[in-house]
Amino acid sequence: MEKTYSNSVFELDGKPSFTKALPLALQHVLAMLVGNIVPSIIIAGVTGLTPQEKVMMIQVGMLVAAFSTFLQLVPVLGFGAKLPVIMGISFSYIPVLTVIGSTYGIKAVFGAQLVGAIVSIFVGIFIKQIRSYFPPIVAGTVVFTIGLSLYPVAINYMAGGVGHPEFGAMKFWGVAIFTLVVVLLCNMFGKGMIKLAAILIGMIAGYIASLALGMVSFENLNAAGWFSLPRPFYFGYEFHSTAVISMVVMYIVNSVQAVGDFSATTMGGLNREATDDELAGAIKGNGICSVIASAFGGLPTASYSQNVGIVSMTKVVSLYVFKIACAFILVAGLVPKFGALMTTVPYPVLGGATISVFAMITMTGMRLITQGEMTTRNLTIVGLAVALGVGLTGNNAAMEQFPQWFKMVFGASPVVIATTIVFFLNILMPKTTLVQEQKERDQFEEKQ
Repeated sequence: MEKTYSNSVFELDGKPSFTKALPLALQHVLAMLVGNIVPSIIIAGVTGLTPQEKVMMIQVGMLVAAFSTFLQLVPVLGFGAKLPVIMGISFSYIPVLTVIGSTYGIKAVFGAQLVGAIVSIFVGIFIKQIRSYFPPIVAGTVVFTIGLSLYPVAINYMAGGVGHPEFGAMKFWGVAIFTLVVVLLCNMFGKGMIKLAAILIGMIAGYIASLALGMVSFENLNAAGWFSLPRPFYFGYEFHSTAVISMVVMYIVNSVQAVGDFSATTMGGLNREATDDELAGAIKGNGICSVIASAFGGLPTASYSQNVGIVSMTKVVSLYVFKIACAFILVAGLVPKFGALMTTVPYPVLGGATISVFAMITMTGMRLITQGEMTTRNLTIVGLAVALGVGLTGNNAAMEQFPQWFKMVFGASPVVIATTIVFFLNILMPKTTLVQEQKERDQFEEKQ
């Protein structure tokens, strides 16, 4: 029988027209761009790289994002998930990499990354055997905490970006709220393409408002070149035990986070859980991309939660749309001026456009959690994991007496702490059902 092809944006293999797919792809590019660039800037700063080396890291980061995204869209030899995701340089690793870089230097960063990425490949290989340890309550808690951890990022963007001399100025809040209102109006009252491209339309409206207020700078655009290629093994490797152990732990934890992100993608966009093969391919693909990235001077990769949120909000899952986004990311990596143009979008516009996306991520996590019964056991596990994760993160005074390696791994991200706690509590605490709990209460009353 002749195979028929769909042009629906709501099907994985759907191939809509280019004009329909383009705006849907561009909003994914804009959502990930700053998040992909900033980590390289941070690590280049703490390791004392030259301005030319900083530009090199930024460009490699874009190329790595394009390669890792494409591998997830078009799997090769079991590496990749064939799911609608955008991959890129991960913020999750930055606190640990900052300590490693400032202590040992840039070579130690890539040495630790290489070992950690190889370990994550083995996690992916055996994910089928250990999948039972990541039920919806665990994956959902991870996704829920990811959403919560992103709120401060969005708020800081809305206020103008941390470090801006006018941080918190009313003009920043005005543009951010205006952008958010446009997104909400398009999403709630728009039809067709207006509804699906609500985030892009909001960002365009916010960008125009920013231009009128003189908030857009073209300095980076004028300084950027027209073409750039990566240089393999430019930075080299060094291996320090503390750094390597820290990154191995981070990669294992972020493999669990990947389970959450990819589960959120399939749940939010496809109304089903991710399969074992999809999760295995996703984790292995991310691992091999991080191995390759370390050779060229790119930082660790991960799926972008803000783009997962866009999938959950729009239900657009067509891989064709994501391949177009991937092509733009690749061009941004090869043509610095293109990437620089995208970075002219002010932080308040990004914050106003993405805070609703982050909210959607949080609610997707809650949706995963509530797939199981809300027993006292499950409520306790989730509550403790989130409470300790959010409560301890960034509280340097409370963790002052802990070893440096512990603070390096667990003190920087609520996702790491919450993931660790929910994982082990779910294993150690005896399973119960609502029926069993009600039976225990009935037996207690009978004895009185």
